[in-house]
Amino acid sequence: MRRFVQVGLLVLSGLGLLRTSLFTEAYLRYVKEGMRPLLIASGVLLILLGAAEAWSAWRSAGRPEEDGDGHGDGHGHAGVPRVAWLLFLPALSLLFYAPPALGAYTASREAPKAVAVVDEDGFDPLPATSPLPITLTDFTQRVQQDEARSIEGRTVRMTGFVTPADGGGGWYLTRIMLSCCAADAQSVKVRVYGVDAPKADTWVTVTGTWHAQGTLGTSSAAVALDGRTVGRIERPVNGYTDALPLGS
Repeated sequence: MRRFVQVGLLVLSGLGLLRTSLFTEAYLRYVKEGMRPLLIASGVLLILLGAAEAWSAWRSAGRPEEDGDGHGDGHGHAGVPRVAWLLFLPALSLLFYAPPALGAYTASREAPKAVAVVDEDGFDPLPATSPLPITLTDFTQRVQQDEARSIEGRTVRMTGFVTPADGGGGWYLTRIMLSCCAADAQSVKVRVYGVDAPKADTWVTVTGTWHAQGTLGTSSAAVALDGRTVGRIERPVNGYTDALPLGS
């Protein structure tokens, strides 16, 4: 019975990994795109291990099980603890139900990622496009580090998902970034004022101008936006990066 459980867990987990990584893009909810070959290889390996375990169990069928002294008495004493059956739940979830992507729940429980300090070469000139497509990280850096105040008065357009804010009004436009997988997720946030927020985890594109609070170009400047428009969008394929949506 115990070997049956081992075989079942290995095969179900392998099939779940292959289904998620080969036939859907659901794996992008948990790991970066470059991890796909490793997921496929892991799924194949788990299925092969399950097949090897099943073959071994089949060959040993009919042999008397040994007791603790190495003597066979014809009776198996190795049962499967009931709690072990719970291990099937995550395996089945991979096969039949993909848990949702990280979102507002995760972002609201951690401090925003500290953005990198721009090097001494400074910032590149901004194009004259209006509204200006910009990432949350670039917006944050220009608000708090750009002494030329190039973001002042500019209408910008940013994309992310909605995270509720505690106190002080407004809500957060958020992106979550992965270095490898969901376990090392970090977020970057821009507070949005002046426009109503859709429900949490909704992906939106927001246009607006810098929320004038603090001294622009210094760390006292608020990483915030006076919103003008909010439009709902589908979650972009590159949702686990702080990048402009593909095709924009």
